[in-house]
Amino acid sequence: MIHSRSLAIGLLGVVLVGCSTANTTNTARTSTEQLLISNAVDRALDKVDFTTFSGRAVYLEEKYIDCVDKNYVIASLRHRLLASGATLVAADAAEVIVEARSGGVGTASAESFVGTPEIVLPGMLTIPEVRMITRTRQEGAAKIGLVAYDAATKRVMGPGGQALAQSDNNLWYAAGVGPWRSGTLKQDVQRSTTGRAAWSRETLPHYVAFNPAPPAAEPNRIQITGAEEPGKAPPADAPAELPAEAAAAKVQVTPP
Repeated sequence: MIHSRSLAIGLLGVVLVGCSTANTTNTARTSTEQLLISNAVDRALDKVDFTTFSGRAVYLEEKYIDCVDKNYVIASLRHRLLASGATLVAADAAEVIVEARSGGVGTASAESFVGTPEIVLPGMLTIPEVRMITRTRQEGAAKIGLVAYDAATKRVMGPGGQALAQSDNNLWYAAGVGPWRSGTLKQDVQRSTTGRAAWSRETLPHYVAFNPAPPAAEPNRIQITGAEEPGKAPPADAPAELPAEAAAAKVQVTPP
């Protein structure tokens, strides 16, 4: 009897056993790819000295920038110019024209491992691939060219040049365990999310609340704080009104 009951409980457990799965989605472009590109752009612009444009009215010509994350490249150039003390103006009001161009902005990836590759033997026999150590490397690169010239004379202000920089992200796996991360991207993320860089300067509340807008001020009206109704202000040229006591004591004189 006990054996039959145990068997029934075991069969019931097999029937009722279940599983669950979690669905995850990714954006069209991963954050790693975008950070690799933006970090490469920042590193390239770090090599440019913008102090020459301090105090000058500058127009940034951006039509030669044609690459992925174009807006980030343009905004970063504007930021560097403003930080150097330049004033960004329209082309017809500029003293200096700065032309920027993109020579290459993008990512590439490679994978390598230590182990044995898959081997197919005669007779439907296959030795599977065995990976002891695996490295997946993804790198971003940015090449940005700059030239500046005087808006009035059209004479070039120095040779200009090209700034090229790279960022990388390496993922290491050992016998399928990992990843362990290395590379410039890891360094930049740690520098920007730890220590003083991790301090919150200002945070929004975790609830939504609004205050009613103050009433609009009405011209030529006096607001009475008591129960009386607000009345209109007297004209500027009207005679001053006497208090009740003074009015009672006033003597009316009539001509004879």
